[in-house]
Amino acid sequence: MTTFVDLAAWLAAEPADAALKDVVQTVATTCAQISRVVASGALSGSLGAAGSTNVQDEEQKKLDVITNDMLSDALKGCAAVAGLASEELEQVEPTGRVGGYLVTFDPLDGSSNIDVNVSVGTIFSVLPAPADHAPAEADFLQLGRNQVAAGYAVYGPQTMLVLTLSGGVNGFTLNADGQWLLTHPAIAIKADTAEFAINMSNQRHWAPPVRRYIDGCLQGKDGPRGKNFNMRWVASMVADVHRIMMRGGVFMYPWDAREPDKPGKLRLMYEANPMSLLVERAGGKSTEAVIDILDIQPTKLHQRVPVVLGSANEVEVIRAEAKAG
Repeated sequence: MTTFVDLAAWLAAEPADAALKDVVQTVATTCAQISRVVASGALSGSLGAAGSTNVQDEEQKKLDVITNDMLSDALKGCAAVAGLASEELEQVEPTGRVGGYLVTFDPLDGSSNIDVNVSVGTIFSVLPAPADHAPAEADFLQLGRNQVAAGYAVYGPQTMLVLTLSGGVNGFTLNADGQWLLTHPAIAIKADTAEFAINMSNQRHWAPPVRRYIDGCLQGKDGPRGKNFNMRWVASMVADVHRIMMRGGVFMYPWDAREPDKPGKLRLMYEANPMSLLVERAGGKSTEAVIDILDIQPTKLHQRVPVVLGSANEVEVIRAEAKAG
């Protein structure tokens, strides 16, 4: 019988400092609790709209509010957290502490699909906090490469936590006793792929480089790519990226002409940066088209960006198309 290492034992062996481990354990414990709430669905009355909108003027689901409150309360109770920021909150929330860490999170990514029982998840990022003052919004606006930890939980057929701290990417599965057990050590994304994830219904709105790339994929082995491609699209970033972490592929959420003044839909601080750190440390790549996501200097808390990430060689093909204009 296989013996699995639990998260606490794995964290104990990590070279990261104890305070950072406390932050990660706090998030992981809360994600295990969120998993139970998500799984209860209509039985707990947690499905449906909350009757409110978030800072991005998007309709909130009841579970958006519930999970946001769960994570916020847990992080405020963690002594190592100096401040937090959520996709669901307009402003940062200092905890009254100085030093330690800042945490940003999307409490329930893909929540528009929760009512139809599609996999959803929680995404989080940990940044160093200023050592000499209580954090303000400007202190959160750090390059993605400054992240000291990042991860996501995906609530699907199995609940998994995919995590990076000091290096590498590891996957943990939640067992029936509420323990996170290491089931996917040293996750690595294949450099080559024949699978892409994009919302094809927006095709007519894409910029020419994206159209050219997808057209080449759709032509299969008779086209310029010389191989057949499959398309996958869950419409839940955490589920689409998790598939790539497990078997390779490329995920695209590009700029489109419907809202030309918006650079993209996904949020840099809550989604693009943590996912990009995970993908890069698993051997993949991530870009907004030309620049690496992790090298983008944030200018505001809820900044949006186009996102292309996944298998390294395929991302470079897309980057080359973007550079060609």
